[in-house]
Amino acid sequence: MRNVVVIGGGIVGLSVAWELTKRGQDVTVLEKEARWAAHQTGHNSNVVHAGLYYKPGSYKARMSTAGNRSIVDFARQYGVPVEVCGKLVVATSDAELPALNALAERAEANGVPAKLISPAEARNHEPEVSCVGALRVESTGIIDFPAVCATLVRLLDETSADLRLDSPALGIRPGRHGGVEVATGDDVVHGSALVNCAGLHSDRIARLAGLTPSARIVPFRGEYYELKPERRNLVRGLIYPVPDPSLPFLGVHLTRMLDGSVHAGPNAVLALRREGYRWRDVSAKDVADVARFPGVWRLARKYAYPTGVDEVRRSFSRRRFAASLARLVPAVTADDIVRHGSGVRAQALRPDGSLVDDFLIETTRNQVHVLNAPSPAATSALEIAKHIADVVGESAS
Repeated sequence: MRNVVVIGGGIVGLSVAWELTKRGQDVTVLEKEARWAAHQTGHNSNVVHAGLYYKPGSYKARMSTAGNRSIVDFARQYGVPVEVCGKLVVATSDAELPALNALAERAEANGVPAKLISPAEARNHEPEVSCVGALRVESTGIIDFPAVCATLVRLLDETSADLRLDSPALGIRPGRHGGVEVATGDDVVHGSALVNCAGLHSDRIARLAGLTPSARIVPFRGEYYELKPERRNLVRGLIYPVPDPSLPFLGVHLTRMLDGSVHAGPNAVLALRREGYRWRDVSAKDVADVARFPGVWRLARKYAYPTGVDEVRRSFSRRRFAASLARLVPAVTADDIVRHGSGVRAQALRPDGSLVDDFLIETTRNQVHVLNAPSPAATSALEIAKHIADVVGESAS
């Protein structure tokens, strides 16, 4: 029996550990924080994505469509709160209708249950919405991803997996008798294989392990507002804009959560720290890493104006944020929303300035590195885990 060392205690890392355990592997999970799901998993929108947006045949398309089913089945099996409520993607002008139609075609290509509907039909779902056309997506849902992680931890505990919090990977080297050795400060963990699911630090872990990754992680903060309780009646479910196909972000949207609250966002601004949830969270090392990376400057030349400037303005202006929401639901005003935290997306960027638009998984001897796993990675986590377990199994044969 092999011991596989998994670095990262978010939903992807824990899912990988669970899948490997089910296949008879011993597993050690190393998480640098004092709790599980501390970063991307614990700060996302809790949406179970349908697989609507992604290039047919891509990892994202295949894994999110399958993951939509598997994560809901997992939640129902283990009593994790989940609701398959569907969503609307709405075109707010005639200029957006071609992109909406293209999205419907992509949904069909990916096997996603979706239907183009009229404005009147859209208002049957969302009476306050404003649109010239909409796409109704039936399989989108809402879940509690941190609760999924808590369940995975419980299941792993029951299998006697070695789960270690407060255990950062500080050094990685080949093992004396094969495999890998991971130094955590006060211990050295020996493994026959390594799986890097470190999210915001995945590229650094890869370099620590001797790999030269093809992309660099650049952190983007997404800030959220929430509708005041007395205005929650404006939104029944999930309302999304037609996304800009040239950007990896879906645009500011409205999401009714399991507890009845309605979250609004996120926007997308460059974070000044890899775990920078506020403007005042600044890391000199992280800023220097960004500044030295040529891909960032090439990306900036393409998107800084007007897209990047508009996002920063919206970050500092509740009125601008509300105006973005009012395109979808005109009744929303700046007086209706209050701040509700933020998350940081680990976006992989290539040296030529291109954004990695699919999951990026790179391998070397006895190592698997998940180098780009932003949304819909939480939805796809159980499917990503199956793929990685296959890769680990192949390396053992």
